[in-house]
Amino acid sequence: MSYQEKRSIVSIITGAIILAAYCIYAFGKYQSGLVGPEDLKFWASTILIFIGIGIVAFIVILIVFHILLSISIAVSKAVKDGNYDDKEIEKAIQVDMIEDEMDKMIELKSMQFGFIVAGIGFIGGLVALILNSSAVVMLNIFFISFSVGSILEGFVKIFYYRRGINNA
Repeated sequence: MSYQEKRSIVSIITGAIILAAYCIYAFGKYQSGLVGPEDLKFWASTILIFIGIGIVAFIVILIVFHILLSISIAVSKAVKDGNYDDKEIEKAIQVDMIEDEMDKMIELKSMQFGFIVAGIGFIGGLVALILNSSAVVMLNIFFISFSVGSILEGFVKIFYYRRGINNA
């Protein structure tokens, strides 16, 4: 499995955990009656907090991912060659993380898919307002569609890495 596929899997898992945590927290508060359906301040602050948590979590998890990936490459190189040369291991790590034109095309196509999902959610939130839903419903549609779009973007990346750009 390539570096980009592993990174996409880590991104998918992180996004799914953040979205699940938001749903459990926010809708749990709503189900228990602690928050009303028209409490815009609670919903907006909760969404902003989870956006911040998601950014920090993604950065920390990506740093840990890169450290673990570097360690695994170093260990496999040392076991395979029987020696431990820092320059060769560093070169192997850099070779594994090189981004070429195919990677850029896959990134663009997967981002396009994520933006389409987020755009549909944005339009859905506006339609919900037109149909007399509350602003809280619109906020949740926005947040969930952007989160789902990001998660699906990771799946599309994996799909394109497995099938190729021209074969999809």
